[in-house]
Amino acid sequence: MPRLPIPGVKNLIAVGSGKGGVGKTTVSVNLAVGLVKLGYATGLMDADVYGPNVPLMMGINRTPMAYGERIQPLEQFGVKLMSMGFLNPGDKPLVWRGPMLHSVIQQFLRGVDWGDLEFLIIDLPPGTGDVALSLIQTAPITGAIVVTTPSDVSLEDARKAVHMFHQVRVPILGIVENMSYLNCPHCHERIDVFSHGGGRRTAEEMKVNFLAELPLDPEVRVGGDSGQPVALRGDEGEPFLEMARRTAERAGEAAKQEGPKIEISE
Repeated sequence: MPRLPIPGVKNLIAVGSGKGGVGKTTVSVNLAVGLVKLGYATGLMDADVYGPNVPLMMGINRTPMAYGERIQPLEQFGVKLMSMGFLNPGDKPLVWRGPMLHSVIQQFLRGVDWGDLEFLIIDLPPGTGDVALSLIQTAPITGAIVVTTPSDVSLEDARKAVHMFHQVRVPILGIVENMSYLNCPHCHERIDVFSHGGGRRTAEEMKVNFLAELPLDPEVRVGGDSGQPVALRGDEGEPFLEMARRTAERAGEAAKQEGPKIEISE
């Protein structure tokens, strides 16, 4: 199956994790906001159709307009957005099977009027299931970011996600270790709540880049719950801005390594 480019979109970046609960959407949202702050035209596609958290974290929940066949993305903090949460508001769960999921993901990729974007960030559902695979196999992904926490269980699942991306020939831009450490507000000492250095060590073992250590900071949670992502702020947002800088650099390197491609299919 050919991986057809998405008109106007230069870099497609998938953010995945081996398991839920590691803060993957937090990373996706703040990465997108950080890239806009650095001057890149950026979109964020919420591919987690069962549990779409992007509307809450970006502080926006309206129904998108359609012009003809094209859905117009919503925009917040300069980021173009599309999420199942905009089309299925409230807390009613979706009960969908594989083929329906595949079609909605394709609709989000190709039926949305993304315009000219430097980066389109795709927030994948947790794990290595249908949605992630169908998306990866039909879209020319520049590279993937794998999010983990420092705990051994999370790192084991992160390794599975790295293997999945390798198997489907998607370059890994790097591993992000979220909830990496806590800066004590009283004594300002660094506390390693979930052990230390596991993400960096795993990246070295698997010969992939280590992109960022993100702190376990109450401001990150407050930002997510209030729809004001922490990357919008000064000091607290700096680790996320640094992650965005490194991601942009790695995406540039990955695009060069790929080189020109001609795909011919029946």
